[in-house]
Amino acid sequence: MKRRVLFLCTGNSARSQIAEGLVNHFLGDRWEAFSAGTHPTGYVHPLAVQAMAELGIDISGQRSKSVEEFRGQPFDVVITLCDSAAQECPVWLGPGRAVHMGFPDPARADGVMADRIDAFRQVRDAIREKVLRYLETEAVEPQRTQRWLL
Repeated sequence: MKRRVLFLCTGNSARSQIAEGLVNHFLGDRWEAFSAGTHPTGYVHPLAVQAMAELGIDISGQRSKSVEEFRGQPFDVVITLCDSAAQECPVWLGPGRAVHMGFPDPARADGVMADRIDAFRQVRDAIREKVLRYLETEAVEPQRTQRWLL
């Protein structure tokens, strides 16, 4: 049986969408990933779609979702991805082990298009390294259910 992970951030347009796509692609035999936001933008950022397509991962069919869609659902791990210094992190009150891994919001990147897509690539690669390593190692053993409050 696959374990379940939920990625949370504010807009659910970039970081959490990238994490969902990476986990379902690389760890999909063991993990089922979902993502949501406290204030969903209503779209998946086109540069997130582009950055993931560069790895051969299509997230164009994913959608921006509210955390409310997942209230009360069980997850083995809930991972917040917002950069807590820059914005409010969502609070997860449901079952599951909660972990915070902050990454900068690439959607806030300025500059020419090359600079902006590079910001998405950097965040994509950092999420791939940190989140996948965590799910493959530290989160392998089921943890007791915890409630986490910010």
